[in-house]
Amino acid sequence: MFETLKNAWKIADLRKKILYTLGMLLIYRMLCFIPTPGVDTTKIADALKLYPLLGFINQMTGADLSNYSIMAMGITPYINASIIMQLLTVAIPKLEELNKQGEEGRKKIAQITRYVTVGLGFLQAVSLTAALRANTYGGALGLLTIGFCLAAGTALAMWIGERITENGVGNGISLLIFAGIISNLATFISGSVYDLFGGYAVGQTVKQLVSSIVVFLVLIVGVVFVDLGERRIPVQYAKRVVGRKMYGGQSTHIPLKINASGVLPLIFASAIMQFPGTILAFFQNSGAYAWWNEHVSATSWGYQLIFALMILGFTFFYSSISFNPVEISKNMQQNGGMIPGIRQGKPTSDFIKKISSRITLFGALFLAFLAVLPTIIYSILKVQLPFAASSLLIAVSVAMETMRQLESQMLMRHYKGFLK
Repeated sequence: MFETLKNAWKIADLRKKILYTLGMLLIYRMLCFIPTPGVDTTKIADALKLYPLLGFINQMTGADLSNYSIMAMGITPYINASIIMQLLTVAIPKLEELNKQGEEGRKKIAQITRYVTVGLGFLQAVSLTAALRANTYGGALGLLTIGFCLAAGTALAMWIGERITENGVGNGISLLIFAGIISNLATFISGSVYDLFGGYAVGQTVKQLVSSIVVFLVLIVGVVFVDLGERRIPVQYAKRVVGRKMYGGQSTHIPLKINASGVLPLIFASAIMQFPGTILAFFQNSGAYAWWNEHVSATSWGYQLIFALMILGFTFFYSSISFNPVEISKNMQQNGGMIPGIRQGKPTSDFIKKISSRITLFGALFLAFLAVLPTIIYSILKVQLPFAASSLLIAVSVAMETMRQLESQMLMRHYKGFLK
């Protein structure tokens, strides 16, 4: 990897892209420290401890919500808007038609996504500030000011991400999330080093630091192994004569990734699991709130079982809307392709569906294990890991994808890279 970066640095074009990416990420992290005017941050800090959903959002935004900076909403509204548009593309014929129009149609969908992102950022900012009563100015004008500031921060974060994608290396939106996650890990390491040399609970600090590093390295190996894994279904295309030329006859394959759904099932399940505790927190004097905290807390096995089942469900749901075996079978038949030993048409689609279901099950079980692993570590070693499963999966996946893009650009310049 270091050899790849060294070779990339020697190429002027790639060096400019790397510097541009790092510069934009630096600007983004600097913007995360600009406070939003008219916000009582003490109420925000108290709310993060009381409401689990806010703690989850704070983790995904790189602790920007706790500071309530202009980047407090982060890139979360853009992710939500993208997911909403992806689901609506399947449900609304007009959007599906736009999506099939090629590049121009996707540009229009991307433009709609940007508008939805800014609208969601404004609504989330105003709703959250009003619900927590964190507006120090008071009145509608103060709420509107906060809403416009945070919506502008979301729009700026989205713009930075798109500029990185266009002019830098890697996917800009993913790199912004990656930067927030890495900042959390850096804060944990610096805090542990301070406690270690400051003499505060040295034994516990060493135990937590060593356990976190070991688990972190093991999980990185596991995530990389699963992320690179795929099942290749062989496809043979028959020869056909068009005019005086003969086409086809080649062999290829259909690559099915083990974890095709990525981190989305983890994010969906994590967000939904925070809702009951967050809603019950508004009724702290009720018996339901006390029962929930006692029996279904985040460290209880009942909570983890429900969490794992939801991850399984969301993984299969996402696979069902993003992968269509019938359409793949139809395209293969139209182009004279077939899977050796399998008849064309319905048998082919059934075979692909069966293989996809098995792979999806394995990927779902892996995600579920990754999600409950911090609780297992805590129950055995009494050590609280500084990162969540979703954060680790996002960080490793983004790093690998960025290296792959850098690798592909270097291979075009005849450099021997990292992955080969």
